[in-house]
Amino acid sequence: LALTMGDPAGIGPEIVLKACRRLRPRLESGEMRLLVIGSRAASLAAQRISRGESFVELADAAGELPPLGFLQRGPADAEIPFGEVSAAAGRFAYEAVAEAVRAAKAGTVQAIVTAPLNKESLNLAGYPYPGHTEMLAALTGARDTVMLLVHGAMRVGHVTTHVALKDVPARVTPERIRRVIRLTHGAVEDLGVARPRIAVAALNPHAGEGGLFGREERDVIAPATRECAAEGIAVVGPLPGDTVFVRLRAGEFDAVLAMYHDQGHIPVKLLGFEVEPGKEVWRTLSGVNVTLGLPLIRTSVDHGTAFDIAGKGVAKEDSLIDAIDLALKLCKARRFAGAAGDQG
Repeated sequence: LALTMGDPAGIGPEIVLKACRRLRPRLESGEMRLLVIGSRAASLAAQRISRGESFVELADAAGELPPLGFLQRGPADAEIPFGEVSAAAGRFAYEAVAEAVRAAKAGTVQAIVTAPLNKESLNLAGYPYPGHTEMLAALTGARDTVMLLVHGAMRVGHVTTHVALKDVPARVTPERIRRVIRLTHGAVEDLGVARPRIAVAALNPHAGEGGLFGREERDVIAPATRECAAEGIAVVGPLPGDTVFVRLRAGEFDAVLAMYHDQGHIPVKLLGFEVEPGKEVWRTLSGVNVTLGLPLIRTSVDHGTAFDIAGKGVAKEDSLIDAIDLALKLCKARRFAGAAGDQG
């Protein structure tokens, strides 16, 4: 797996080091190999605030990788202050991801796992992407990607993500809904669910209330959902957004399609993020962001750069461990599918 450090001014370098320390027995057993890509200076700074792992530094990503290798990208001696937005940090974050994509295309790594980057820094560096998903699509030539959030049995695909709320209705098209249903269905199968049951959330309150609160449910979402059901996918909807996630948590469904960013993110993060009551101390950050529709496997943490705690040694690596485990699971599913296809 290629493991990118993300923005060197954020918590990425720290959680990467902490994750590698926890994963050391599994690395030594041969279960996986990790190629960490990022800033050496940021790695050393993270080691000063939190006991980390030592890497085998590599000149390039060619050939057989050691259990835990490190690849410097960007100026080797450039130190980036913690907690500050900068073009320099954005360049480091971009170059790490670009190198990871090159390694995946070359077959050196089987998946990419990303620590968080800062969108403002990325844009200051001259890379006008709203986030990882759009940047990876451009680097790989993918035209229509889908964000899937996973926290245990909570799996939520997104019809739209990083767009203004006023622009969402125009982007909720039959073609997009069908694509998200199909990709989400395939991903949940890869995660071990034999016949995924999918629910499609409504865009408007009360699923439009028969057209009283909007016609998107009647005119767009319901017909697209019926088409996918006719293909044999176990999908229903549109269902009211204020109850469909409760039904997902209760086990009635295996995944839900959210119509927009916050509709899908809030329930997953509410369950996956835990804070110490009254102390503003994070107990755990659990959850994974998976990008579907790419020609490679990519997972990520389900949180941001957390500039407010960067450099303090208190960042939690749970979500990064989750992302690594999920990438491994998807790699195994893809290998099995390939072997089955060869035999067939």
